[in-house]
Amino acid sequence: MIPIDDAPIVRDGKSLILAMDHGLEHGPVDFEDVPEKLDPSTVFETATHDAVTAMAVQKGIAEGYYPSYEDDVNLLLKVNGTSNLWMGEYDSAVNCSVDYAAEIGADAVGFTLYGGSNHEVEMAEEFREVQEAAREHDLPVVMWSYPRGQGLKNDTKPSTISYATRLGLELGADIAKVKYPGSPEAMEHACRAAGDMKVVMSGGSKTSDYEFLSTVEAAINAGATGLAVGRNVWQREDPTRLLDALEKVIYEEETADAALEE
Repeated sequence: MIPIDDAPIVRDGKSLILAMDHGLEHGPVDFEDVPEKLDPSTVFETATHDAVTAMAVQKGIAEGYYPSYEDDVNLLLKVNGTSNLWMGEYDSAVNCSVDYAAEIGADAVGFTLYGGSNHEVEMAEEFREVQEAAREHDLPVVMWSYPRGQGLKNDTKPSTISYATRLGLELGADIAKVKYPGSPEAMEHACRAAGDMKVVMSGGSKTSDYEFLSTVEAAINAGATGLAVGRNVWQREDPTRLLDALEKVIYEEETADAALEE
């Protein structure tokens, strides 16, 4: 963990990461209701909003689209990821080196770790290589800390999410992205377990504006330092309206009610 408050992916100590790695991780199904979003440039346009501190994409999207937006969008390059066609125990292929991420112009790198998977040991070893290489390039490391595997029946149980944030701290992440554990009290404990490392909440599947903003509000009040979100923004008819509200909830710490009224 390094001090990253001055890094491009952080604003006033907080982050709002717009993720679009879904094409690899989930497949085209996430774009069925918003077919225009199959074009990554539409989401890059959304990421130019002032509230967004970084856009998280895989290597191919970064190569093909980021050069047109490098002056307006900070790049968080995911260096691993696996398709939803994979049916084995949770694992994630390393698809990009940190050196190449830096060459493309990344402002940070992201890595998914499935703690509890039968492949956890090798994934942790891969993370070590990524984390140490990122240090050589002065790039922050965001861990998608997602405990999953045969031995885990509930991947959002409070104790599991606290373990997820602790894994990020112990292994050297600068930010851990975790799922919401169901209550402000559980989120507060997960943030305490992270020490001084930053914790951002995963956006998850699309919900109503109010339900989503209320959960973000609860996470921020519990000590989270932001959000990493995809579908709950770019699957909406008017993502700018939601980003306006998220800006108020995350950076100005307004309530969900107040943010939606303005």
